[in-house]
Amino acid sequence: MDGAGKSSESGSAASSLKSMENGCSGKDVGCLKQVSPLRGGGSRNTSPLGCVRSRNTSPSRQKVVKTKPRGLDEETASTFGKAIHPDVQMEDNIWAMLPEDLLNEILARVPPFMIFRLRCVCKRWNTILQDRSFLKFHSQVPSHGPCLLTFWKNSQTPQCSVFSLPLKTWYRIPFTFLPQWAFWLVGSSAGLVCFSGLDGLSFKTLVCNPLTQTWRTLPSMHYNQQRQLIMVVDKKDRSFKIIATSDIYGDNKSLPTEVYDSKLNSWSIHQIMPAVNLCSSKMAYCDSRLYLETLSPLGLMMYRLDTGYWEHIPARFPRSLLDGYLVAGTQKRLFLVGRIGLYSTLQSMRIWELDHTKFIWVEISRMPPKYFRSLLRLSAERFECSGQDNLICFTSWNQGKGLLYDVDKKVWSWIAGCALQSYNSQVCFYEPRFDASIY
Repeated sequence: MDGAGKSSESGSAASSLKSMENGCSGKDVGCLKQVSPLRGGGSRNTSPLGCVRSRNTSPSRQKVVKTKPRGLDEETASTFGKAIHPDVQMEDNIWAMLPEDLLNEILARVPPFMIFRLRCVCKRWNTILQDRSFLKFHSQVPSHGPCLLTFWKNSQTPQCSVFSLPLKTWYRIPFTFLPQWAFWLVGSSAGLVCFSGLDGLSFKTLVCNPLTQTWRTLPSMHYNQQRQLIMVVDKKDRSFKIIATSDIYGDNKSLPTEVYDSKLNSWSIHQIMPAVNLCSSKMAYCDSRLYLETLSPLGLMMYRLDTGYWEHIPARFPRSLLDGYLVAGTQKRLFLVGRIGLYSTLQSMRIWELDHTKFIWVEISRMPPKYFRSLLRLSAERFECSGQDNLICFTSWNQGKGLLYDVDKKVWSWIAGCALQSYNSQVCFYEPRFDASIY
């Protein structure tokens, strides 16, 4: 009886998975895009002997959108592009008799947003996706690739959409598990996402894993004020730290720098940032160093996480810089992104890289005029900028557009579907990981 029960459960799981692949909505997480049939006023002639203009709808002639997610080999990736024949049935005994370790390895190679939906297929799969052996297999598989996470609140209800750059598709992830006070998106690193907010008069911080729907509130800081925060993750040590600098209004004269360590589960107090006038609240973390822009003295303030001390870098900004964003790249690369020019007709978007030896900004790229005019139609229009792994994302929610620049390939490309997101969205890069622990 037990064996029959398991076979029936696995059989229903296989049928549920097949129906999910064929009929699920494109708005849900992990759904595959389906080719919609052409609509016309009359009936279609599907016979091969019909007129020349008739459409052949045989399975071998179906149009299929082929994608190759990272982490899958050539043979496995090619199966996602094959047409599904309605007369092919999955053997129930195969899934019933499949060893646990082999099933773990198969599921670990499935794109993470599809795995997120597989939790509701059957109890066995839901248990496996929470098992340590599956997380071990998942940690050994190459990363899915960078994604863009957008977060906003609609009538006090948290909303989240993730754009997969490898799959070029938007996915909706439920964020209803977050408390109401989680309002500001601090950032994301190695699968974890950090939020902050005011719970009454208390300033609180939390970390969560959107894929596992787990979260926890961090202990209170020594100084209970709204702070500028940034999160960094040590993948080798499987731990994370959160650095709290000045308050959100830029008053850094009385608040010391505090650092949260997940291994100690506590905040430690470090040096107070020297008296400076901050140019922007945007920060960038690169090579165990935190950078902020300053107007007086002009240049950068750098915080060394290993020593806990601040120091000033006299890197003067380019002339006629209207607004600048610091963006961290790979291999100790630090970028400055901003607009140049006093008038709308003379403005342009440029990218510089910091020369760490000479402390000067070297221009490396300019946004083509056609992209700049389409992204920012008004001279004073606000834009946001974020980066990860030498990828720089520009967003202008007034225009409902997003633009991506690959520093290594020197390629500009539009992000499809940004107009469908909320105009007040907060954006950051995100790497989906099931094995990212909140502790």
